[in-house]
Amino acid sequence: MTESKAMIVGCVGTAFSDDEIDFISRERPWGLILFARNIGTAEEIRALTAQFRSVVEREDAPVFIDQEGGRVQRIREPITRHRYPSGAEVGALYRADRETGMRAARTMSRLHAADLRPLGITADCLPVLDVPVEGAHDVIGDRAYGHDPDTVATLGREAAEGLLEGGVLPVIKHIPGHGRAFSDSHKALPVVETPLAALRAHDFPPFAALAGMPMAMTAHVVYAAIDPERPATTSPTVVRDIIRGEIGFDGLLMSDDVSMHALSGDFGQRTESIFGAGCDVVLHCNGVMDEMKAVAAQTPVLQGKAMERAQAALSRLADHDGRLDDTAHVAGLRDELDGFFTAVA
Repeated sequence: MTESKAMIVGCVGTAFSDDEIDFISRERPWGLILFARNIGTAEEIRALTAQFRSVVEREDAPVFIDQEGGRVQRIREPITRHRYPSGAEVGALYRADRETGMRAARTMSRLHAADLRPLGITADCLPVLDVPVEGAHDVIGDRAYGHDPDTVATLGREAAEGLLEGGVLPVIKHIPGHGRAFSDSHKALPVVETPLAALRAHDFPPFAALAGMPMAMTAHVVYAAIDPERPATTSPTVVRDIIRGEIGFDGLLMSDDVSMHALSGDFGQRTESIFGAGCDVVLHCNGVMDEMKAVAAQTPVLQGKAMERAQAALSRLADHDGRLDDTAHVAGLRDELDGFFTAVA
C-alpha cells in the first residue's frame, strides 16, 4: 500500500493547479475535502476526485464533503435536484411522527450517498450530533436534529446508517459536543463552563450511542470542567479520558479544520498539538498553499493504530445497497422523501 501522510487537505478551485498537484504528489495526503468553491459540473467533480486518487496512487483514498442539508449543502442543483431539509426540519418531522422522522433521516442519507458516490465522493461529514442549549451560537442552530440527546442520537443513527447503506462513510461531529458553544469556533475559541455531570447527561450521549461509527470530527471547544486550558482538538485529557474513554469511540479521529480561529499558534504548532492530543488525522480545508505546507511539515505518516483505524473505516465502503445505482429506485426514494414532508406541511 502506498504510504500516506495523516492529513486531509482542500484545494482552491474546480481543478488542481500545478502547484497543488506537486504538493499532493510530494506529500501524499490521506484524503481530500471539497467545498462549494470546488463544485463545478458533475464531470469536473469526477475528474477532480479521480485525479486526486491517481496522484496519491490509492484508489481508495477518501474524498470528503459537508453535505448535511439545509444551509450546509455543498452540492446543489443541477447536480442534485433536491434542496435537502435541515436537521431541524427532520427533527420536527420526528416529533410529529417518530417512525416517519426516522425513515426521513435514513432516506435523506441514502439520497446523499446516491448523489455523492457517482462523483467519487466517499465520505460525508454527517451526522451532526451536537445538542444545542438555549442561547448557544447559531453555528450549530438548525443543523441539529433537536435539543434533547435522545432525538439527536436516534436521528443521527438513522442518518449514519443511511450513508453506510449507500456506500459513503459518515463522520460524526463535533465530538464530544459543540451544542453549548456561545461563539463560532470558526472565529473565536468557545469556552464551556458547564459542570461535567451536565455534559455527561446532555452532550456526550449521542456520541456514545454512535461510538461504533468509523470516523469522528473533534470540536474546537474548551470544556473547563475537563481541561480549562485547551480545546478538545488539542487536549490529551479530552481525547484520552472522554472521547476514547468515557464515550468509547475507537474509530478514526480527525480534527476539525486546523485553520479555524479557535486554535492558537502557527500552523506547525497547531498541527503538533493536534497529534500530541491523540487525533489520528489533521484536517486543513481552505487550500492556502503556505498553510498546507506548514501543516504537512509537522504531519506524520499514517501508521500504527491510526492506520488500523483508517483501514477499518475504508473497509466499510465495501457493503452498500446496489439499488442506489438504479435511477428508478433513487427517483422513488426522492419522491418518498418529498412525501414525508408534504404529508405534515
